[in-house]
Amino acid sequence: MLRSPAHSLTGIHAATIVPMHADYSLDEAALAQHIVGVTAVKGIRGLLINGHAGENFTLTVAEKKRVVEIAREVAPPDCYLVSGVNQESSLAAAEEASILQQAGADALLVFPPNSWALGHADDVVLIHHRHVLEATDCPLMIYGAPVGAGQMSYPLSVLGELVREPRICAVKEGSWEVAAYEANRRHLKQIRPEFIVMGSGDEHLLTSYMIGNEGSQVSLAAVIPELLCDLWDASAGGDWTRARLVHEKIYPLSVAVYRDAPGGRATARLKACLKILGRLQSDALRPPQPLATVSEYHTLESALKHALG
Repeated sequence: MLRSPAHSLTGIHAATIVPMHADYSLDEAALAQHIVGVTAVKGIRGLLINGHAGENFTLTVAEKKRVVEIAREVAPPDCYLVSGVNQESSLAAAEEASILQQAGADALLVFPPNSWALGHADDVVLIHHRHVLEATDCPLMIYGAPVGAGQMSYPLSVLGELVREPRICAVKEGSWEVAAYEANRRHLKQIRPEFIVMGSGDEHLLTSYMIGNEGSQVSLAAVIPELLCDLWDASAGGDWTRARLVHEKIYPLSVAVYRDAPGGRATARLKACLKILGRLQSDALRPPQPLATVSEYHTLESALKHALG
């Protein structure tokens, strides 16, 4: 039985990591422990598994399926599971999507292939999503890529076409730029007022909440879930003074994880945070990404102390 996303895709959903052994194989026991720990926090409504934080671009389909199975097994029954689908080929994406839905995902988030950053025709985006739609019968989400990700970031015209498909019910709005976020939200809501916009730019969550949204899928919630839930609750209740205070605690960590150069280091830094907090024994991640550096560890330790002190 399909679970409706209208109520489930609200509030804070944690984008989880995938623990690995030193030989780069999945550490299934640590993954289960990670998911149990995050979902035990009051206010966590669901999970995004097999997302970028979960190294979806390096996992095999069999490994992604196993991630879904473990999450379904250990997460609370009411925890809404969204799994990412990330393949360069539309045929491969459709096959993966079908497998992940059958493994237990409630909904699927369709990531744009990395090759699209170099350029593509608008029809390519529609064709890719159509293949996934035809291979599944669950709700689908759009991935709103950062504005700095080239043409992986969809223009309003493409978003408008996608949102007209009834089974595409939500967007993980990660444009990472406030003006783009507001423009995308206004456009989508004008076409479908019930469409779910999940503001997912960890650095400007407070701003997106002030503009308006239904929830967030964010990887910071896999590290400091209590604070993310506190920020959401304060914002949803219109307590902007409290929300600003929570934002001030979170902001340095969001910068240390996502903004500090070099780019593309979020997963390594998230795993380093969890290791610092004693929630992860190994911070291994698959090549070509190296481990967090000593300097990064020092910065993250300081930011975590600021957030949790």
